[in-house]
Amino acid sequence: MPSAPTDSLELPYTGRPQVTLAVTRGAGRLMGDLGFVSLLEVRLPNGRRADVMALGPRGEIAICEVKSSIEDFRTDQKWGDYLPYCDAYYFAVAPEFPIGVLPDEPGLIVADGFGGAVVRPAAPSPLAPARRKSLTLAFARLAALRAAAV
Repeated sequence: MPSAPTDSLELPYTGRPQVTLAVTRGAGRLMGDLGFVSLLEVRLPNGRRADVMALGPRGEIAICEVKSSIEDFRTDQKWGDYLPYCDAYYFAVAPEFPIGVLPDEPGLIVADGFGGAVVRPAAPSPLAPARRKSLTLAFARLAALRAAAV
């Protein structure tokens, strides 16, 4: 167990679940700032689960995969499975994450619990119209189901 901070300016210990929560929250807020609406934990047709899926003002779909640590990234090499279901794909990481270990192809978001910034834009990869329609309808249905449960 880490010891308590000795200096009042030190940050308290934050474990992997707290980092994941903060980065997810910040990435979702950033998507909102960019004009997107987002849902968390979205199951895709291939069975994968997107950490953040966002729908843009022109119907574009972005997926953000949150990586809380190097170990999380290294043990989870399925990021290519998300590409057929979005126009733009991003890794979202905390400010202290060593971004040099990440591949160059996806976009990159650095985020904390308050917001985030796009460090590297995602390469656009437009979805086929039929897939976009299917994903948009599924997104809308999921959002409505979640809103009804509130």
